Amino acid sequence: MAFTAQDVKTLREMTNVGMMDCKKALVETDGDMDKAVEWLREKGLAKAAKKAGRIAAEGMAYAAVENGVGAVVEVNCETDFCAGSAPFVAFVKDIATAVIENNPADVDALLASKYPGSDLTVAEILPEKVMSIGENLQIRRFARFAENTSVAYVHAGGKIGVLVNLAVEGGIDATEIGKDVAMQIAALNPRFWDKSQVTEDVLEEEKKIALALMEQDPKMAGKPAAVKEKIVVGKMNKFYEENCLLQQEFVKDGSMTVETYIARAAKALGGSVRFVDAVRYMKGEGIEKKEENFAEEVAAQMNMGKK
Repeated sequence: MAFTAQDVKTLREMTNVGMMDCKKALVETDGDMDKAVEWLREKGLAKAAKKAGRIAAEGMAYAAVENGVGAVVEVNCETDFCAGSAPFVAFVKDIATAVIENNPADVDALLASKYPGSDLTVAEILPEKVMSIGENLQIRRFARFAENTSVAYVHAGGKIGVLVNLAVEGGIDATEIGKDVAMQIAALNPRFWDKSQVTEDVLEEEKKIALALMEQDPKMAGKPAAVKEKIVVGKMNKFYEENCLLQQEFVKDGSMTVETYIARAAKALGGSVRFVDAVRYMKGEGIEKKEENFAEEVAAQMNMGKK
């Protein structure tokens, strides 16, 4: 029995198994869809697909620099126990290496690229990892810096991964500077890197809030508009200090800003360093976790039994 590309697609949607494995299953079963599903189950691949329906909200954020190229990735699994296991950590590190070596444009391109140390693609390796690790695994996102000097930092065993990119001059080693900046980003999660990035609509909203708060304060409400304006300007400076990395108070030394720290530390080493960019990933950020309700689950099972 012959089969078409649409049959492969249908089998993939039915089982959530990779395209190549679905095609192989149809070849082995002469295009019989039911037998192809059975073939996948016998090979253990359909079991992996079943796991893919479960929510993967735990996992690891990881950053690394290899041969001057930096990458930060987030890979998700289902439980903390899995996230801390050696096989999962090794898989996440391999994914970071795949990003560094292949320079994929997006997650789909990453899945189609070669898995480190293998002739298989990431997509072909993934079902095997799901089977051996025993949980649904999802490669969620990544970023890559190939220019300038990148410094990686991983906080709390993978809770947060930060990749900082610096323009370094003078032949100095800026690793410690980069790590300090990365730790600042991990700890405070600034909304902007520099005050120049704060958009007009954000500024107007902050000014509006500041003025509204003054109107509600009996001591401030009656003050002249010019005085209120000066106070608002002061509050904007405070906004920059709280929300913009380079204007933030340096955590390790509150007597200076991050921008000042970078300049002074670079000068002390005999060179100069300019902050260019950074990426901060926190594992599970924005993923809605499924909340289990044991009472509802039992009730549902009892109702099914009555039918």
